[in-house]
Amino acid sequence: MLGYRVPFIAILRNIHCIAQRSKMVKRSEIDELKLVSLLWRNAPTSPRSGLSTSGITELAVNLADREGLEAVTIRRLASEAGVTAMALYPHIGGHAELVELMLDHVAGTTYANTEISSETDWRNRVIAVAEANWNSCQTHPWITDITPGRPVPGPGITTKYEIELRALDGIGMTDIVLEHTLTALLALVQGTARSAIAAQRERASGEHDDMGWWSGIEPTLTAAISDPSRFPTAACVSSALGEATGLANDPEGAYHRGVALFLDGLKQQYPTKTS
Repeated sequence: MLGYRVPFIAILRNIHCIAQRSKMVKRSEIDELKLVSLLWRNAPTSPRSGLSTSGITELAVNLADREGLEAVTIRRLASEAGVTAMALYPHIGGHAELVELMLDHVAGTTYANTEISSETDWRNRVIAVAEANWNSCQTHPWITDITPGRPVPGPGITTKYEIELRALDGIGMTDIVLEHTLTALLALVQGTARSAIAAQRERASGEHDDMGWWSGIEPTLTAAISDPSRFPTAACVSSALGEATGLANDPEGAYHRGVALFLDGLKQQYPTKTS
C-alpha cells in the first residue's frame, strides 16, 4: 500500500466534479403545456403502428439503462421499434419531451419493490426512502447526468412525491419544513449517488478500487507538492481513507454516513415524535 502521503482527495473531488459537469445533460427548452398533455394523457396503443407513449418511453429507458442517455436518439428508437422516426413524434413530442417522459417513468417505478407503511417505524421509513432513491440511481445511472431543474410533474413524479412526503409525515414537521427536509434528504442521496457513478465510470473494466491509478501518479504528485506538511489534515484524512478502502473518495460510505447523521438530526429535533 502506498502511503497516500499527499492530500489528493480534494484534488480528486475537483476532477470528479469536472467530469460530472462534462457529462451533465441540460434540459432543453420544451413546450411545457404539450409536455403536460403527454405526461397525463392515457392514449391507447395505435392500432396501425402498435406504438404508445408509455411503450416508447419504456423502450427509451431500457436503451438508456444499457447504453447511456446519449444512445437515446429518435432515429435509434425508431430502429428499435421497427418504425420510421416520423411515427414516433405524435406519441412523444420531441427528444426533449422524451427525456422528461423517461424521468417521470423512472420516478414512478422508484418504489415498485419498496412498501412504506405508516405503521412502520419513522427511522425505517426514512431509510427506505433513501435506499429506494439510491437504488434507482444505480439502476438508471443516466438520471444523474441530467441537470436538476424545474421538472413538469407527471404521474410518476407526483406519485413518488406523495409516497415520500407520507414517509416523513408524523415526525412533527410543519408542511414547509417537511418539504425542505425531503429535498435535503434527496439531495444527499442523489449527490452521493452521482459521485459514486462518476467514480465507477472513471475506473477501467474490472477495476474495483483506485490503487492502480494512484500508484501511477503518486510519485509525480508527491514531487509536485514540495511541502506535504502544508496540508496536514488533508494528508491524514486521505491516508486513513486510502488505507481503509483503497479508494480516492468514498461516496457510498458518505451516503450511509450522511443518512445516519440525517436520522440523528431528526431525532434530536423532534424527540417526542421519534422516541
